[in-house]
This record gives sequence, structure tokens and C-alpha cells, in this order.
Amino acid sequence: MKTHTFTCIKCPLSCQIKLVEENNEILKVEGHTCNQGEKYVTEEFTNPVRTLTTTIRIQKGVLPVLPVKSENPLPKHLMRKCVEELSTVKVNAPVICGDIVCKNILNTGVDIVASRNLPRRT
Repeated sequence: MKTHTFTCIKCPLSCQIKLVEENNEILKVEGHTCNQGEKYVTEEFTNPVRTLTTTIRIQKGVLPVLPVKSENPLPKHLMRKCVEELSTVKVNAPVICGDIVCKNILNTGVDIVASRNLPRRT
């Protein structure tokens, strides 16, 4: 049996939640004040995901880089590969916040979108 400790981020209480597992099977979750905590820890243990925020290169823009983010959370284990993939992406200005700059990154079904407007350099 292994015990993992998580700090819950679902509400301001920041409960310290313990998850007990054996062979990747959850046996017990304890220390949560609300049901959100139990759900958070279960998901974090079985399939951790994160929203990716980074920058990509932009050509002819008033700035050299464009801030972008994933439209939906991505599997945590793919974050580094996603950033590597995005390091090869270049877009041309102008860009509007919400424009898709990389569709279906790494075949995850998640699009990467611009997170600000960026006008063309004059």
C-alpha cells in the first residue's frame, strides 16, 4: 500500500487529502472537507490534467511573441511535448484573442488559442 498526500485547490480550505492505493487502485481517500476534494484527488491521481499557457513566435506583430493557452486541459504527461511542438509554430499578425493557432495539438482533440489581440506592426 502507498499513501499520497495532495493539497486540494477546489476551495479556499486547501485540505490536505490522503489517498491510499495499491497497484494503482484507490482504496481510501480521507481528509477532505467536501465532495469536491474527493473528486479532485481521484482525478489528480488517475488522470492529471493542466491548462497549458505559453508563448509562440509571431511574425510582423508589434511584439515578438504571442501568449497562447489550451482551450481545455491537457494530460499532464504531454505538457513538455506540447511546448516542444509549439516552439515550432509561427503565426502572422494580426491575431485576435481566441484565434486557433494550433488545432488538435498532438492529436489530443485540444486546440491552442491566442490569449490576446496582437496587431500587425506598421
